[in-house]
Amino acid sequence: MSDNNGGRRPQPIQHHAGYPGLEGVKQIIAIASGKGGVGKSTVSSNLAVALKKAGAKVGLMDADIYGPSQPTMLGSHGEQPDVDSNKLIPVKRHGIKFVSMGLLLDDDGPVIWRAPMAVKMIHQFISSVEWGELDFLLIDLPPGTGDVQLTLAQQAPLTGAVIVTTPQQVALGVARKGLKMFQQVNVPILGIVENMAGFTCSHCDEVTHIFKEGGGNRLAEEFKLPFLGSIPLDPEVVTGGEDGVPVTERSATSVASRAFASVALRLGEHLEKQAEEASNLEPKSFRLDESGNLVIDWPDGHQGLLTPYSLRKSCPCASCVDEDTGKRILDPRQVPLDISITKMQPVGRYALAFEFSDHHNTGIYRYEILRDWCECQECATKRGDRAAAFRV
Repeated sequence: MSDNNGGRRPQPIQHHAGYPGLEGVKQIIAIASGKGGVGKSTVSSNLAVALKKAGAKVGLMDADIYGPSQPTMLGSHGEQPDVDSNKLIPVKRHGIKFVSMGLLLDDDGPVIWRAPMAVKMIHQFISSVEWGELDFLLIDLPPGTGDVQLTLAQQAPLTGAVIVTTPQQVALGVARKGLKMFQQVNVPILGIVENMAGFTCSHCDEVTHIFKEGGGNRLAEEFKLPFLGSIPLDPEVVTGGEDGVPVTERSATSVASRAFASVALRLGEHLEKQAEEASNLEPKSFRLDESGNLVIDWPDGHQGLLTPYSLRKSCPCASCVDEDTGKRILDPRQVPLDISITKMQPVGRYALAFEFSDHHNTGIYRYEILRDWCECQECATKRGDRAAAFRV
């Protein structure tokens, strides 16, 4: 089988190929929402500080190219990051490393870019920022489900995503769309955070649910996801955002600060549980054999094998599978029989991503799927798939 690469087989694969700045980052978490105005950036900055206060090393990537807000929220408006050996060095505020398009602008002028330019900047943030050693890198996504969100979901090695919503029905409806986007591209949803959950009167302690109540919890139950917690309406949150000192940094005893600390704790507990589950399925190793097939050594001792052709024609990405109907768009006849894998790398601790010789590289293949698809003779025979056993 030819590899369409001048007869040369791919070189040994590096786990962080293409993302050298992320080598020291343990967990990469997208903070997302289906719509604007739900306080996603506020949740991102305060959750980052809450994780830092819990003892973690934390970074924050402001991926909202058109409306960056983190420089203001973290109190570094007008400051510019340093550059060292063509690497962007993050600015540090309140113990948090962060980068933002807002740090690269000379004034408050708008970013008038078409989507390809915004996506290119996101690629720079992924591959050309020197984050160093981090326990968590939070990515504050722009609202919606457009090119920037898909680029990060499909090409950054995400651990998973946290969905932010408010209790009212219109926000929950749009949050479902954002949630389904991540599910479609096989990024795990780590949990739901409900923001602006209720206002507590400082005089009588009576709680007024201005935007209704319980919507985030119901959304989590609907999709069988962890509910990480509710963040109340608190004037100190607004003040902190405007002053550049997140409420979790300025007032550890406030209602909102305690709520963020609780969310950080639950997120950490869920990640630990996820890591335990992943350890039962995460491969010991993976490589390409002399024929260019993918060989996976599973924790239970089983050695799996998959062909590049089968992987490519079964790609689960949004350009190969209709995100609404789940129907496969890709015509298998368009996939060359001699297609090869040119690059591969793990995505978090739950999947592998590949680049093929036809330059397609947006599929994320979860480990459980790769195990189920195994084409070794033993597995193919058990399934009665004689063609796969013969092909291998």
